Parts: sequence; structure tokens; C-alpha cells
Amino acid sequence: MENGKLRRTLSVLVDNEPGVLARVTGLISGRGFNIESLSVAETMDPAVSLITLITSGSPPIIEQIIKQLRKLINVIKVVDLTEGDYVEKQLVLVKVRALEAHRAEIRSLCEIFKGKILDVSPRTYTMEFTGNEKKIRDILTLLDDFGIEEQVSTGLTAMPRTKLDKRDRRAN
Repeated sequence: MENGKLRRTLSVLVDNEPGVLARVTGLISGRGFNIESLSVAETMDPAVSLITLITSGSPPIIEQIIKQLRKLINVIKVVDLTEGDYVEKQLVLVKVRALEAHRAEIRSLCEIFKGKILDVSPRTYTMEFTGNEKKIRDILTLLDDFGIEEQVSTGLTAMPRTKLDKRDRRAN
């Protein structure tokens, strides 16, 4: 929590229709709050999309945002994932300067962080990494020493972890 603000990961299930994303993001930005990360995709049902967004605010503000989101006509369900245990991932593509003297070290870092080299040129590597925010931050910090020329990333996507009860556990 920074300055009384909580960082929240919200999962918003919506009808997959034109204008729904604009209404959801407009509701948050219209109240003067920033969306720090945004990811949207169809679910297994093509009529439904899942929006994963990260925003920050005081507890009463976050509660108000969630209540207002639930009132939007095309919103099916809103879940504050930070209230429970959840899995998160994001994807980053990064183009890094790869001088001959550093290529082996860069490849080694890529392997350690379970990344993939997607493109090789005489002076750069373009790599792909997936992971939680900390993992992505860590690899970018290490690659910055070689010179990051370009980087793009998806928004964070997340879903709740499955809770296991005793019936779900199988005896070995």
C-alpha cells in the first residue's frame, strides 16, 4: 500500500459486444484513476470476454469502482482477485543489443528465465518472456545492462487458483 492506495487486480466478465471495453475503462478513468494494466480476450464462450485490469486507490474508492462496474449493463461478474489466491502472467517481447562478446551471456540469461529467442540479427536478439510482474521486472533489469533497444508487453492476465478440498486429493 502506497499513500493509502491499494493496488488491485480486477477480473471483469463482460458481454463480448462493441463499446463494452470503452464503458468499463471510461468508468474508471472518468473518476480520475489510472488503469495500470489491461488485458482483454474472448473466453471459451465467444459471446463473453474477460477483462483483467489493475488499478490503485483507497479501499473506499476500490469498493466504489467495483460497485459501479457491477451496475454496467454488459458486465456479468466482477471479482477482486487480490482478495484471494490467484495466478498471473504477462508476456514481454524485448530487443536487446547483442554484441558478439555478450551473446553467450544473453542466451544463458534467456535460458535461466525460460525465455525464447525469436529473432537474431547481426547486432540484436529479440526475445520473449512470460511470467509474473516480478520475474519480468527482474529479467528486464538484467538485460538493461546490455542495452534494451525496444520492448513491448501485454497487460497482466490473471485467474483465481482452484481451491482443493479433501475430496480432490487422491491417495498415492
